[in-house]
Formats: sequence, C-alpha cells, structure tokens
Amino acid sequence: MKKIIYKKLLSDCLIFSLIGLFGISSIIWVFQAVNFLDIIIEDGRNYNIYFLYSLLNFPKIISKVLPFCIFFGFSYIFIKYEIKNELIIYWSYGIEKFSLINFFLFFSILILILQILLLSIIVPKSQEMARSLLRSSDVDYFEGLIKPRKFNDNIKDLTIFAEDKNSEDEFTNIYIKKKTSEDNFQITFAKKGVFEERGKDKILVLYEGQNLNNNNDKITNFSFSKSDFGLGDMKSHLNVYLKIQEQTSLMLFECAKNIILKENKKITFCNQNKPRDTYKELFKRFFVPLYLPLLILISSINLLITKENVNYNKFRFSIFLIGIFAIVMSESSLGFIENSFFYNFIFVLLPILSFIILYSVLFFKFKINTYKFKL
Repeated sequence: MKKIIYKKLLSDCLIFSLIGLFGISSIIWVFQAVNFLDIIIEDGRNYNIYFLYSLLNFPKIISKVLPFCIFFGFSYIFIKYEIKNELIIYWSYGIEKFSLINFFLFFSILILILQILLLSIIVPKSQEMARSLLRSSDVDYFEGLIKPRKFNDNIKDLTIFAEDKNSEDEFTNIYIKKKTSEDNFQITFAKKGVFEERGKDKILVLYEGQNLNNNNDKITNFSFSKSDFGLGDMKSHLNVYLKIQEQTSLMLFECAKNIILKENKKITFCNQNKPRDTYKELFKRFFVPLYLPLLILISSINLLITKENVNYNKFRFSIFLIGIFAIVMSESSLGFIENSFFYNFIFVLLPILSFIILYSVLFFKFKINTYKFKL
C-alpha cells in the first residue's frame, strides 16, 4: 500500500513538473525563435535551416528551466495535498513524514543524473550540431543579404551595400567588394541591380556599372551596361572552430588536466593562462545540478507543516523564497568561478554543505517532535 501511495504522489509531482517544464520551455523557445529570424534575414538561410537551428536550441532551454519547474512542481503538489487534506490519508496509513522525504530525495538523485547527462552530453552536442548546420549550409535567401543603406558582410569575403530599393524590387547604387585572394580583390559599382533565378542558380543582374580589379597591386577597370554577379557558391562568414560550450565534456576534462598538471598538449580552445572559461563550463555541467536534490529537499519541507499552523502561509512563503534563492545562487555562482582550480571548490561544496545542514536540521527536528509525541 505504501508503494502505491508513494507512486501516486510522485507521479502527480512529475506530471505537473513536466507540464510546466515543456510549457515554459516552449514559450521561451518561441520568443527565442523570433530572434533567430536573423538567420534568414541577415544570413540568407532558408526556412528549413532556420527551423532545425531553432529546434536544436530546445535542449538548452530545458536544462535552464528544469530546476525551477522541479522545485515549483513539487512544492505546488505538496501544498495542494495539504490544503485538500489528502496528506492526512497518508499519515493514517502509518507513513512517516521523514520516510516520505527520504523517498523523494532518493528520486532526486535520478533527476540529478538526468540533468548532468543533459548538460554534459545532449546540450553540447545539440549546440555543436546547430553550429555545424550553419557552417555546412549554403546561402539561399539572397534578397535578405542586401538591405538599403546598410553594409552586409555575413558572406565570407564579400561586402554588399545598396543605397535604396524601389517598389519593383530593384536596388539602386550598389557597391560590392569581393576578396578573390589574400591580397587581391574586386570592387563593383552599379546604378541598378535585380535578382533573377536561372534554373537552380540565383543571379544578381547589375546594370550600368563599373568593375575595378586589384591583382598583385595592378588595378584594371572596365565599364558595363549589364553584368551577372553569381551567388551560388557563397558561404556564410562563420567561425569554423567550436565554441567552448560546444566542446565535449571529455575534451573539457582533458583541458583541465592539461592546465592543472601543466602539460604541453595542444588543445585548440584550451588556454592555460586563462582557464576560467574551462572551469566555468565544467562547473555548469557537473556541479550546478547538485542544487537539484537541495531544491527537492526545500520543497519537501511543505510536508512537515500543516495548514492548522497559525503561521502556515508565512512558512509556505518562506520556503518558496528559500527555493528561489537557491536557484539564483546556482546560476550566479558561475560568475564567481576563478582561474584557481582549488578556489573553485568552495562553490562545489556550497550545495553539498547546504543540503547536509538542512537535512540534519530537519532530521533532528523530526526526531524531537516524534519523541515528544510518544511521551
């Protein structure tokens, strides 16, 4: 019977937390996806690339929202059960309050492992895939590359500018600079330009212009009444190196080992003189999730107080504020990470010590109350 009761309470907590998690994450994802429209407007990507890129950022949003949703979801269900007198049924079956708390703490370990897997494997991989998607894709929506009175250099080795655009989608007074090699370039001026599709290719047709070519410090120029400027092989000007957030956890540990032991292994992103970024990323992936058991323990305090208590609402509000403070601390602690590896252990121990202290206080308080009740 106890197992059924435990599963019922746990399933209610999880269902409400998951609804909140995907609901809030979806709202944030929609707002973020609007910002990603620049991928199409500025970079000239097609809608398939935009959708996949936006979708690959969803795991990162979930990892950010998860701690709050778990804390809020568990707290809400515990309070709801108490207000509706459903917890009395649990206590009448001989279930001890502290044994129920221990059950949820055991389950919090599973959530902790899930969050670590999410932050250390899934999120970095999805971020790397999103970046690779942009690097490997072609520029398709070329009209978005030219904006009146604005220089655009999103395409590698190419700068485009147009003074205006008329009602017939014709650009006027166009300036194009194309870098053909390390020291050579080509500059094109035209009074008018319009995009045309020729088969699978997109062509910018220029009218009444002039071409300047710099080839080994020799400048040549010629005028034209009509000229085609092909854009089919253009690539976006993106960094080919992986950001530290996109690196695998194995590489981050290798970098940390390289820094601590002062080895001379060549790792592209690893800076021995400024290891803070590496430590910060490792801390975010493996130690910030340690706040999850603490958050569930804080929410479980709601099981120990009853609505008959005169200060029940104050206690409930205080528990909520303590949980929010723990969430803020988990995120803000990243800003205190320093270049010293051993100094950062203070912030690693913070959630562990907080959990031990709070658990010990609740344990002794519960035992004292139980002893008084028996007397």
